[in-house]
Amino acid sequence: MKWMSLRNALLGLLDDDEPASGYELMKVFDSSLANVWPATQSQVYTELNRLALDGLITVSATGPRGRKDYAITPAGKQALRDWLGSTPSHRPHRSGLLLRVFFLDSIPDDQARDLFVDHREQVRAQRDRLREIGIAITDGTDVISTHGRIALEFGLRKAEMEMAWADWALDQLKR
Repeated sequence: MKWMSLRNALLGLLDDDEPASGYELMKVFDSSLANVWPATQSQVYTELNRLALDGLITVSATGPRGRKDYAITPAGKQALRDWLGSTPSHRPHRSGLLLRVFFLDSIPDDQARDLFVDHREQVRAQRDRLREIGIAITDGTDVISTHGRIALEFGLRKAEMEMAWADWALDQLKR
C-alpha cells in the first residue's frame, strides 16, 4: 500500500513513545516538518482520525475540551519502518514555474524578466526563513534537530541553486 507522506510524518512524530495531543503535534509540525511537507490543522486532525481508524495510533488519553493524546501502536511502528525502508518514487515534479518558462514567448520580455525576479525574491525569503530555523535549532540534541538539520541543509542549498538559476535565466533573456 502506498502511504501518504502526512501519515508518515505524524507516525514519525509519535514514534518516540511519548503520547502527544493534536495541538502538540501541530506545534512540532509547524516548527519543523512544515518546511518540507506543509499541512493545515484540519489535514493533521483528519489524518490522526484515519490513523486511529486504521489501528496505527490509539487515543491514549482524553482531557478537557475534547483533548486527545495519541500514541503509536506496534502496527504503526511497523508501517513507519516499512515506509522508511522503501525506495521513494521519483516521479517528475510538477512545477508551475517551469511550465510557464516553456511558454515565455507568449508574454512581453519585461513580464518574462519579472517572472524570474519574483521567483528569485520568493526563494530568497524562503532561504532566509530556513536560516532563522537553523539558528533556532542550535542545540542539536533531539532527533528532529539532528536529522532536521540535514533536511534544512537541502533546503538551503536548493534555494541557493534556484536563485543562481534565476540570475542565469535573466542573463539568458538579455541576449
